[in-house]
Amino acid sequence: MDVLTIGGVDIKPGESKKVQLEMPPLYTDTHMSIPVYVQRGKKPGPTLFVSAAIHGDELNGIEIVSRLIRSKSIRNLRGTLIAVPMVNVYGVLNQSRYLPDRRDLNRCFPGSKKGSLAGRIAHTFLTEIVAKCDYGVDLHTGAIHRSNLPQVRANLDDEQTLVLCKAFGLPVMLNADIRDGSLRQAAADLGVRVVLYEAGQALRYDEFSIRAGLKGVTNIMREIGMLNKSRSKKYHSIEPFIARQSGWVRAHESGLVHHIASLGDHVVKDGVLAIISNPYGEELGKVTSPAEGIVIGKQNIPLAQEGEAMYHIAYFKKPDTVAENMGLLQDNMVQDDLVQGNAPMVY
Repeated sequence: MDVLTIGGVDIKPGESKKVQLEMPPLYTDTHMSIPVYVQRGKKPGPTLFVSAAIHGDELNGIEIVSRLIRSKSIRNLRGTLIAVPMVNVYGVLNQSRYLPDRRDLNRCFPGSKKGSLAGRIAHTFLTEIVAKCDYGVDLHTGAIHRSNLPQVRANLDDEQTLVLCKAFGLPVMLNADIRDGSLRQAAADLGVRVVLYEAGQALRYDEFSIRAGLKGVTNIMREIGMLNKSRSKKYHSIEPFIARQSGWVRAHESGLVHHIASLGDHVVKDGVLAIISNPYGEELGKVTSPAEGIVIGKQNIPLAQEGEAMYHIAYFKKPDTVAENMGLLQDNMVQDDLVQGNAPMVY
């Protein structure tokens, strides 16, 4: 393996280093940088980036990357791990999804060296990190006041990407179109296969989502040969299911919301998801599912404006089986705690 250079720092095989990728300074002359942790194995292998907080209010991924860096499992790494706990540092500082110029960084790739603030950051991340990798895992959560069921999204028509998604180990896989200006699109143009992990909500840590994400990233590293295959017993086999269609159910009235459906619920056509009432407690109407599926995203606050997205439903051929496998995923987490001697989590 050759010497890898990131941000002007050379990292040789067998070395690990922390690198600070410089970003444009603020108008206060405050200088900021993207923190990057690089660990290279002594033996050759693929190069994988794991990134979090492209949206600055999506914090679960920061903790996933932190735990991955501290994990004993990566001590005998083959190839190179490039871990980026926060890409949009400005957004993390401001607890905001966006950059100071109100741009969404994940719509500004591939960016430009001489472009806007967002364009420059996108260009730096793409050229210094993504372009030097074979694979990537990008970590996300739901938007503010919304939660996502743990799920992976990717181009599942690509066979190699599909293998990575299955290895992640979640029941829900969403075949997601690549959006213009997204990191996934820019990475695909470079031949880098990226899996996007969605779980939890903005500005909150969710332990189950963090644990599932960490395990999924580790599973991918085992699948591509960066880590040894696990010898531990698989307590329950989790069958992944692909959703090729999904959609948001919107409020048809403005009012106060009594949520009935929860994340992971199997819902039937015309099943009641929520009831909307006025401030006097009088029912204005019911929010119903347009088809059978699984709730993979939902609004959390008990307020709704007419036309507002409330429930994200994924459509599967066997949605009841998907719901059962979400329960198996939780069981596996509990079994992991018992084997490792930890206090079992309460979900």
